[in-house]
Amino acid sequence: MVPRLESGHRTPETGPHVNRIEKRFADLKSRGQKGLVVYIGAGDPHLEATRQLALEFDRAGVDILELGVPFSDPLADGLVNQLAAQRGLASGTTPPRLLETVAAIRRDSEIPIVLYLYYNLLHRVGTAQFLDAAAAAGVDGLLVLDLPPEEAEEYERLMLAKGLCAIWLIAPTTPDSRIERIVRRARGFIYYVSREGVTGMQQTVNASIADKTALIRAHTTLPIAVGFGISNPDQARQVARSAEAIVVGSAIVNRIAELGDSPDLVPQLGALVRSLAEAVRSA
Repeated sequence: MVPRLESGHRTPETGPHVNRIEKRFADLKSRGQKGLVVYIGAGDPHLEATRQLALEFDRAGVDILELGVPFSDPLADGLVNQLAAQRGLASGTTPPRLLETVAAIRRDSEIPIVLYLYYNLLHRVGTAQFLDAAAAAGVDGLLVLDLPPEEAEEYERLMLAKGLCAIWLIAPTTPDSRIERIVRRARGFIYYVSREGVTGMQQTVNASIADKTALIRAHTTLPIAVGFGISNPDQARQVARSAEAIVVGSAIVNRIAELGDSPDLVPQLGALVRSLAEAVRSA
C-alpha cells in the first residue's frame, strides 16, 4: 500500500530498499554493455498507458525508466515535453495517482524507475513525506531539476535514509570545480546534459561529448548517462561509445503525442525503444 501524500503526515521509518538503479548498472558493467534510459511524461495520454508502456519498455530492453511528473511550469523542458506535461495534467495525473501507478508497475516489473520533477512538488507536501511515499511505491531515484546540490543537504539526508538515488545534472557549462562538488553528492549515475538549453530532439550530437565525459570521469567512478537531443538509433550508438548509458526522451514523447490513445501506442513505442536498445548494446 502506498502511503498517502498529505502535508504534515509521516509514515513510519523503514529500512532502505534494494536500489534497482545501482544493481542495473552493476549488471551492465559485468556484461560489458551500455544502458538505455527512456523518459516519458507520466499520464500522457493517461496513467494506464504509462503502466502499459513501462511494462513494454522493460520487455524491449530499457534499463531505466524516467517518469516526468506533470508540472505547470517545467522550465527545463522544451516544447515537446511541456506539451506532455500539459496532457498529463489534463488526464488527472497527480503525484499520489502517479505513485499508485508505480506501485502497479512494481507488481509486474523490476525496471528501475526515476522520477523527473520540480522541487515545488516535494515542497508542497513536505520532502520527507514525498520520499516516504515514493520509496514505498517502488521508486528508485529522483532527478529534481531546479534544486541546486548546494542547497540539498536535508533532501540528500532523507534520500539516503530511504535508499533512493539522488541524480544530479552536469551541463557543458559546468566548471571543473563544481563538477567535483556535484559528483560527491550523487548516487546511481550522473546525468550529463549534452548541450545547452532545454530538452528537445536534435539533428546532430554535440562533438564535445567524449571530452566532457572524460572530464567527469576524472572525478567519479559513477556511471554517466548522456541525454538531451538524442533521437534515433545512430545517435544513440554514437553517444553510447562515450558513456555508460544514453537517455532518450523527446523523440519518444513526440511519438506518444502523435499516437495518442491509439491501440497501436504500446506496440509502436515498444518497437521504437527496442531499436534504440539494440543500437546501444552494439556500441
